[in-house]
Amino acid sequence: MSWRVSGTYLESCNCDAICPCRRIDSVFGGRSTHGLCLGALSWRIVEGQADGTDLSGLDVVMATRYSDDEEGSPWTWILYVDERGTAEQHQVLEEIWTGRLGGDQVEHFPWAWKASNFVGMRPAKIEIDHASEQGWFRVKDVVSVRVSGPYPGDETVTCVIPGHERSGHEVIAEELRVDDGELSFEFNGVCGYSADFEYGSN
Repeated sequence: MSWRVSGTYLESCNCDAICPCRRIDSVFGGRSTHGLCLGALSWRIVEGQADGTDLSGLDVVMATRYSDDEEGSPWTWILYVDERGTAEQHQVLEEIWTGRLGGDQVEHFPWAWKASNFVGMRPAKIEIDHASEQGWFRVKDVVSVRVSGPYPGDETVTCVIPGHERSGHEVIAEELRVDDGELSFEFNGVCGYSADFEYGSN
């Protein structure tokens, strides 16, 4: 299947800013701040298609957890897809985000190239604002992330998920909350990252 998606990205996790998993001034990252990474990631697809199936305007969110001390640090994750999409669109988004469809996104998605626990895909009401320095996103009743502003340092920071080849910005999240079964946590004043993204079939 030929496919491509591009748009904007915002995430937050419980690490201290700057998240040590990122590259900072081109130096490779390492172990997460607390050894246990808990987070939420969001993508707004501005333009997207897969073999004629339009994906433009749809949103995707993940809730995640992994431990640096667990062998292979497998991710446990839930995928939320925009309830405005059709069953066909939901299926394509699941295939892309799990890595099953194949493409260059796999090199950006640690949960796709390592053994992971995929809890499942859930259509949901997703709201996203990536447009401002106080960006936010939420999945109704279960996920909420709100940014208070940019990280004040002048370091150059990149993140593997949108891609180290793309520029982005470290931010501070005043709220990170997930409450969905085995993934349940809440933090304030933790790290975040915003950028744009583009993934596609090889």
